[in-house]
Amino acid sequence: MTTELLEIQPSELKFTFEVKKQSSCSIQLGNKSDQYVAYKVKTTSPKKYCVRPNIGVIKPNATCDFTVTMQAQRVAPPDLHCKDKFLIQSTVIPTGTTEEEITSAMFSRDGEKNIQERKLKVVLISPPPSPVLVPRNGEAKQDPYTATSVLKDKVKSGAENIPPPLKGVEGVELTKDKDEVRAANGVKFLQILISWP
Repeated sequence: MTTELLEIQPSELKFTFEVKKQSSCSIQLGNKSDQYVAYKVKTTSPKKYCVRPNIGVIKPNATCDFTVTMQAQRVAPPDLHCKDKFLIQSTVIPTGTTEEEITSAMFSRDGEKNIQERKLKVVLISPPPSPVLVPRNGEAKQDPYTATSVLKDKVKSGAENIPPPLKGVEGVELTKDKDEVRAANGVKFLQILISWP
């Protein structure tokens, strides 16, 4: 059995899916060998994704990153299910080879060449919900119904992936999304809508 040339992190491409918005993710390739390794990235949907760089050279025991950008989509797939896949091919190349010298022939399966392949699937995830701020006793506090979903979105480091609040009407903080804000002491419900370009 041949030793794997590359360590690939993460093992799947995760895109935050929002209609009509691009989304990107990065993949890190680590050369686990003591030789120069060339890589090439292919996808089942080349018009939907942009890979930069899609070919490269990784020096012995070094790492490199490439970025995959999913083009803006007009409609969301049902249940955010995606069948797209990526293929990362790698092969040992002569010491000192540069990116400009990489050819498709280096990745063809002829003769004794060791071409390794790893498939990565695409996973689409929903964007985190924005918290709803409700004034209570003159202070803007988070609505208890959204508090639990915000806690679920905390990353391992403990940081939250929530944009900073904007200042709106005096004494009320708003997020970039449309928020329903209830006036203090049960007066009327007030809807403040903010449109962002």
